[in-house]
Amino acid sequence: MNTHHQPAAVQAAVAYAALTAAHEVGDYIVQRDADAKAKGKHGPAGAAACARHVASYTATQGLALYAADRYLRLGLDWRRAGAALLVSAVTHYVADRCAGHWPDDSKDAPLLVRAAHAAGKTKWLQGDPAAGPLIDQAWHKGCIAVAAAVAAGRRTRT
Repeated sequence: MNTHHQPAAVQAAVAYAALTAAHEVGDYIVQRDADAKAKGKHGPAGAAACARHVASYTATQGLALYAADRYLRLGLDWRRAGAALLVSAVTHYVADRCAGHWPDDSKDAPLLVRAAHAAGKTKWLQGDPAAGPLIDQAWHKGCIAVAAAVAAGRRTRT
């Protein structure tokens, strides 16, 4: 068992770096093309594609966080790390269900899409095909920061 513990700020910074790097790998290398195309579709097929992607994405992040913890002797509490991975997984799923829906300003649009429109992004979302993916990635990075903060903290002895 690791008896070295880094300060929470170091744990959070390293966790953010590991989770963000794994985010890029999980989103762009590990994700299956079929899931990338289907994850925003309505219905069970879209939900299943998104769930498959989030499962492989979360596994990629888990491996990266574990490797960083072991190699750098961070002393992460794995209950906190598990909670961090859950935060990242749930928020990733919510955002990725929006794929292909960003220009939609109807009441039937996914929650994050409606929130983006309510925040005044309609003109950008409807005029720039890159706007939705940029908002998606900004959401992911913000949520990864929250997850990294959740992962940080002292291991408690029981």
